[in-house]
Amino acid sequence: MQYELHSEFIEIDPQSWNGLLKESAVDSPFLRHEYQRAWWEHRGGREWPAARSMLISAREADRLIGIAPLFLAEHEGQRALMLNGSIEISDYLDLIARPQDHARFANGLLDFLASRPPADWSVLDWYNLPDSSPTLTALKAEAANRGWAHQEEIYRPTPRIPLNGTFEEYLARLEKKQRHEIRRKLRRAEESGRGVRWFISGMQDPEAEIDAFLLLMEHDPNKAKFLHEPMRAQMRAIMRAAHAGGWLWLAFLEVDGQRAAAALNFDYGGRMWGYNAGVNRAYMDLSPGWVLLGHVLQWCCENGRTEFDFMRGDEEYKYRFGGVNGYVMRVKISRP
Repeated sequence: MQYELHSEFIEIDPQSWNGLLKESAVDSPFLRHEYQRAWWEHRGGREWPAARSMLISAREADRLIGIAPLFLAEHEGQRALMLNGSIEISDYLDLIARPQDHARFANGLLDFLASRPPADWSVLDWYNLPDSSPTLTALKAEAANRGWAHQEEIYRPTPRIPLNGTFEEYLARLEKKQRHEIRRKLRRAEESGRGVRWFISGMQDPEAEIDAFLLLMEHDPNKAKFLHEPMRAQMRAIMRAAHAGGWLWLAFLEVDGQRAAAALNFDYGGRMWGYNAGVNRAYMDLSPGWVLLGHVLQWCCENGRTEFDFMRGDEEYKYRFGGVNGYVMRVKISRP
C-alpha cells in the first residue's frame, strides 16, 4: 500500500473520495469531500489559523484504499495531529476506509506517521470519533504494539431518535406526558389563526435563504456571539457545500407571514442529521422551535428516514423528544 501526503484537497478526486466514503466503515456528511474542503478553507471559522494540512491517502494497484484527513497544530501545549474538522463544528469525524481494509490502512498510516521526525508531531489527538468506529479498536491495538501511551474518553453525548414506522408510532414510544405536549403544541399552533405554516426551502435564492437562517440563529445571544465574522463565513461555506452536494435540508416555520423558526439539517444516508436551528423570540408563545421539530420528525417518518440524529449536546429537549444517547470519543496517543 502506497501512502501519499497531499498539500491540497483537489489532489484527491472528489468523486473518488465520496465513492470511498459511501463504502467506508463510518460514513457521515462531515467526511464528505465538499464539507472537508469547505472546513479547511476557513479552518473551522479560524479555530485553527496556524494549522498545516496533513491530508494523507493510500492506494494499492492504483485503487484508493483509505484517506486520513489530518492537520498539524499546537494544541494543549503539544504538536498534535488532529482530524480535519476538529473540534467545535464537525460532530462526527474519522478515517475513511472500507471495513475490510480499515485495520491494515490504520497500521500503515501509523507506520507512515511514525517515519516523520519526532519534532514534527508528538501526539495524535482525535476528537468526535463515533463510539462504534473501528478506529477506536485500531488505535488502541496500534498504540499497544508500538509501546505508545493511549488514552480514550467519552467526549460528548449524541442523542438519536429511531424513526422506523409512522409518526403516530414514533409518538406512541414517548412518555405519555411528552406525547401529549408535542400534540398540544402542534394543535395550538395550527388553531392559533396566525397563519402558521412550515416549509422546506427550495433554495431558489441560496444566499437569501442562508441569510434568513443566520438571522434566526442570532436571536439566541449565545449563537449571536458564536457567529463572529470568520464563523459566519464558515457557516456559509458549509451550507453552500451541503447544498451543492445535494444533502442540505433547510426548513422554516412562518407565523403571521414572518419566519419564526428554522432548522438546518443534513439529509444524508437515509437519516436526518440535526445540525443547527434558530428561533425568533418574538413568537415564543407558540413554541416555534418545538412545533417545527415536530413537523420535521413527521416528515422524516413519512419519507422513510430511519433516524433523527441530534448530534453532539445533552440539551433537555432532545431527550424529551425521545433521544437515546450515543457518544463521540476522544482518543489521544502520545509518541515517545
